[in-house]
Amino acid sequence: MEKTLDVTGRETAVLDGGPADGLRMTVSDRPRVIQVTYPCQTEAAPHGVRAEGVYVYRRDYAVTSEPLRYGYDIASP
Repeated sequence: MEKTLDVTGRETAVLDGGPADGLRMTVSDRPRVIQVTYPCQTEAAPHGVRAEGVYVYRRDYAVTSEPLRYGYDIASP
């Protein structure tokens, strides 16, 4: 049986700008995009229905060491 090694490459990242400015997190394998959601208040929504705002942050490829940086993409999604 083969043994699986943990090679996820976990690194610290920080978000720049937008609603999650300054948020720090740990990411695996340097994702190109991070999506942040924020719950929105609804009025008289049917049971189980929810609404969320979606914000996109794209990796700054000029930063090659920790913390990795992700900038808010105002044009997304």
